[in-house]
Amino acid sequence: MSSPPTTETDSRPPGDGPAGRPPGRYDGQRGALYRLLLVVVGGLLAAYLTGVSRTVLVVVAIIVMIMLHELGHFVAAKASGMKVTEYFLGFGPRLWSVRRGETEYGVKAIPAGGYVKIIGMSNLDTVDPADESRTYRQKPYRNRLAVGVAGSAVHFLLAFVILWLIFAVVGVVDYGRPEIGSITTFEDGPSPAQEAGFELGDRLLALDGRPVEDFAEVQDYIQERPGQAIVFTVMREGERRDLRVVPADLTAVSPEGVDVERPDEPTGFVGIGPSFPTATVGPVEAFGKAVTGLGRASVDTVKALGTIFSPSGASSYGRQLVGGGEGEANPEDPRFLSPVGFVRVASQAADTGWLQVLTLLFSINIFVGIFNMIPLLPLDGGHVAIATYERLRSRRGRRYHADISKAMPIYYAVFLAIVFIGITSLYLDVVQPINNPFQ
Repeated sequence: MSSPPTTETDSRPPGDGPAGRPPGRYDGQRGALYRLLLVVVGGLLAAYLTGVSRTVLVVVAIIVMIMLHELGHFVAAKASGMKVTEYFLGFGPRLWSVRRGETEYGVKAIPAGGYVKIIGMSNLDTVDPADESRTYRQKPYRNRLAVGVAGSAVHFLLAFVILWLIFAVVGVVDYGRPEIGSITTFEDGPSPAQEAGFELGDRLLALDGRPVEDFAEVQDYIQERPGQAIVFTVMREGERRDLRVVPADLTAVSPEGVDVERPDEPTGFVGIGPSFPTATVGPVEAFGKAVTGLGRASVDTVKALGTIFSPSGASSYGRQLVGGGEGEANPEDPRFLSPVGFVRVASQAADTGWLQVLTLLFSINIFVGIFNMIPLLPLDGGHVAIATYERLRSRRGRRYHADISKAMPIYYAVFLAIVFIGITSLYLDVVQPINNPFQ
């Protein structure tokens, strides 16, 4: 949605092509479209040849999400009878556009977002008197509210669909069902795991008759019992089996291909590593889990934003800026990601698997949906707050219109804060990138 106040008046003729534009303009736009398509196809081919096609697909998914956000504003505005003059991907110089009716659709040079231009967003906008009845500012509160929340509503809908797909189709990792994912060999012979007859895919059920719920428990149990026999109960091909294992003392053996620091005290070591299966649920159960997960993620995101903008969060961010360049940062440190950081994280997610990619897209939708509803201009939440304020100040038969010029200091302060976050996050992502969150 077009957030910044503007004084432009859209007086371009409707229509497209020879019937609505001079032939030269039409031919030029057609040529621009061909050039744009050539660049896109060339970029996709280069991504495929360089092995980064999966990362590019994730970035394309984000661009699609951005335009769906704007589509939410667009549909709500059109349904409310508002005049929408532009629907664009990107900012800066126009690369290509086409007019359909009263709306111009197109692509601009910097694909860092998108926007929908609705006439008469505030009292500062200059509008043709003939179009005044179709401005945002003249529509009832319910229509302005619908337009304001439509973008974030789309993000929450996308987040719900993604989470449903994770539960019903892709599956979530079941950490409560550890399986044998690796078996280690010693440099001078077989490991206890090999001697006991472990096989890849064995599901761990119990240790000495005690049910296994977490592989960390298995590690602790083994480390505390060097030289003491342990009975592992595993499930293999639908059959329960008991495997008797005597852990070796890690102070006296050298595992192959495993970076293990030799301990100072006797420590048990068997030579098994975990893997965790993914599990799906039925579509109805997935619906309920998606609703619960959406609510939980929303609460966590609000808390995270509160932490970032708290005094302690601001102090932590300042320390990161001052101490930038000292290696990789902790993903737990409160900060935003720049486009550079996002592409890096998208690449890491794409290299890990579909579950991580969908989880990343889910998190982004939740974050953008909530952040965008902060009640400050130029965010959508600012328009919602102003519409609500006008509704509360209005009386029967007398419509109140807020003077946006009085809110301009806040608008510019928020805008400068967003610019500051963008520049500093780019700096941090270059000199102090976040550790891979998917390892």
